[in-house]
Amino acid sequence: MKIRTSFAPVLFSALLTLAGVAAAHGAGEETVTPLQHELLRELPGKQAVMAVVAYQPGQASTPHQHGGTVMAYVLEGSVVSQVGDQPATTFHAGQSWVETPHAPHRVSRNASQTRPARLLVWLLMDEGGQVKQPLAE
Repeated sequence: MKIRTSFAPVLFSALLTLAGVAAAHGAGEETVTPLQHELLRELPGKQAVMAVVAYQPGQASTPHQHGGTVMAYVLEGSVVSQVGDQPATTFHAGQSWVETPHAPHRVSRNASQTRPARLLVWLLMDEGGQVKQPLAE
């Protein structure tokens, strides 16, 4: 895992914001496992974050938005996602989607009541910005 020690507290804080407080299996918000965080020299003021988001059976995120561009890839299971005014779509293992900055992510949930789901998520955002904000609707 490549996390620069001096930036680890910022990443840890950002990922806690992304996941809420990591919850016990089957309860609360999704679990987020940070994989990498990098300040981008070629894009001053920007950072990239990569993490695995895990949903237990039937688990869902609260409506939210992200402070940057998100690319999500389904590693396992199926996930239902609705971003902006697009219809809710079910993505299966091997499929992916992109979310534009500050687009309302109205639905993000495991499509199964019996199997877990996992996403690989990559986020490009402002350095020091908030990864996930609750949706004010």
